[in-house]
Amino acid sequence: MHVQDLLQLDSLDLTLLWGEGPLLTREVSGVTATDLADPARFLQPGELVLSGLVWWTPDADRTTVDRFVSALHSAGATALLAGEETHGTVPDVLVDSCRERGIVLVAVPAHTTFRAITEAVYLRQWGDLSRRPTEHHALPENVRTELAGLLAEDAAPDTLLDRAFAHLGGPPCYLVTATGRVIARTPAAPYLPAGQAARELTAAAGTVLRIDGEAGPYDDWQLYLQDPAAAPPRVLHEIAEVMAQYRHHVELRQAAGRRAADALFALAGAGASDGPADGAALEAALHACGLPATGPYRVVAASGGEGSEQTVRALAEALRHSPGEPFAAGRLPGGEAVAVVRTDPDAKDRLPLGDVWPLVHACRPQTPLHAGVSGQVRAADGLNSALGQARYAMAAARAGAPDDARVTSLEDLSTLGALLAGVPAEVRTAFSSRVLGPLARAGSTSHRMLLETLESFLAHHGSWARTAATLHLHVNTVHYRIQRIETLTGHDLSRLDHKLDLQAALLCR
Repeated sequence: MHVQDLLQLDSLDLTLLWGEGPLLTREVSGVTATDLADPARFLQPGELVLSGLVWWTPDADRTTVDRFVSALHSAGATALLAGEETHGTVPDVLVDSCRERGIVLVAVPAHTTFRAITEAVYLRQWGDLSRRPTEHHALPENVRTELAGLLAEDAAPDTLLDRAFAHLGGPPCYLVTATGRVIARTPAAPYLPAGQAARELTAAAGTVLRIDGEAGPYDDWQLYLQDPAAAPPRVLHEIAEVMAQYRHHVELRQAAGRRAADALFALAGAGASDGPADGAALEAALHACGLPATGPYRVVAASGGEGSEQTVRALAEALRHSPGEPFAAGRLPGGEAVAVVRTDPDAKDRLPLGDVWPLVHACRPQTPLHAGVSGQVRAADGLNSALGQARYAMAAARAGAPDDARVTSLEDLSTLGALLAGVPAEVRTAFSSRVLGPLARAGSTSHRMLLETLESFLAHHGSWARTAATLHLHVNTVHYRIQRIETLTGHDLSRLDHKLDLQAALLCR
């Protein structure tokens, strides 16, 4: 796939602004959409770079343009495809900079979407991939020819699976992930809920074939035939190879989407620490991810024990269980897994994240897996605050089940204990030590006894009689102990604010 191949597609209506000779025949390895002013760290050699030029303004100096183009040159980008929608045209200063640095520059008219360009690139690469030797096949030649045509046309997986098994009478068969998410099924295959599908895969009652691909433990693909006698093994393996080709196509798209998501989170992450990010830049980054410019959105942050890359895969797999809610999943500059979801409570087949999470965790039950979900925000400029909410909720989930799996949403933080769970451990420890004073160390029997009395007294809303009854003490003994606690901590337990301070300190231990 070369740049000049794209220029020959009338449907895209692209215009070459600068480029010559061998530069137009360089191999294209992929596509990245970005509107970062310096996108070098998100680019790979040989990629086409799509940009809406949101990073440029008419009053910007030449340095801004040169920095962007130099980033493309240093990363080994094949060409820059610049959208005309933002400014009406591609600025001359960009043409000059690309010419000086040897970067092919192509203008993209407003009526051509970046998605159409990405599809054109990957469909061409897909056609090249599917040209394989045809000797010694078990599938009939007419079936192989039909499937090759469907692959080239980017047919849906349900169609591929249907046509692959049609000559065998169309037995029930599923293409399913390790979490039980059904990607495709033949017409004879009944609906299979995710939980049931995951259990049947584990039980291996039928025939299960792994589909080759660059998958982790959470997003592995399997071809699942419920009746082992419904198809000869060699035929099944060839059908699995066909689905592997389809999967490769999907992974190419996901890789492009992942790079766009990383660019989005670089903006959102920077805004979370340095002040609000530019709303127009965030909207452009959302557009590059295939998400609408308006919400409502939620942000989801996740952490796991197998590294951030596998955590991103786990999070993306969980979110794909709700196909009616588009999302972009990637990593923050610091490596944390995060996603932004365009929410729709009325979406068909919507599955809450908390319901899916156990299915994902079951793929690696020995690995802790935590997620935090923000509240809803209506527009792109709210993503910065939503990210902070999601990270806090994730910390609360991790504190509540450090060795297990848990999802905590902002709405779950409805108690003092839940709220404090998201506070960093070192902050909780320092606060508890400061408020409880000598009692925080509980090194002596008397201090442990006083802590037990304090906990009971607060749990019984300051009732002397009920505290005494619970601890099997005389009321006068409770009075003496409370006075001792007040002396050691400097807090007056007749005051509500002091009671709250001590209760929080106990929860923070």
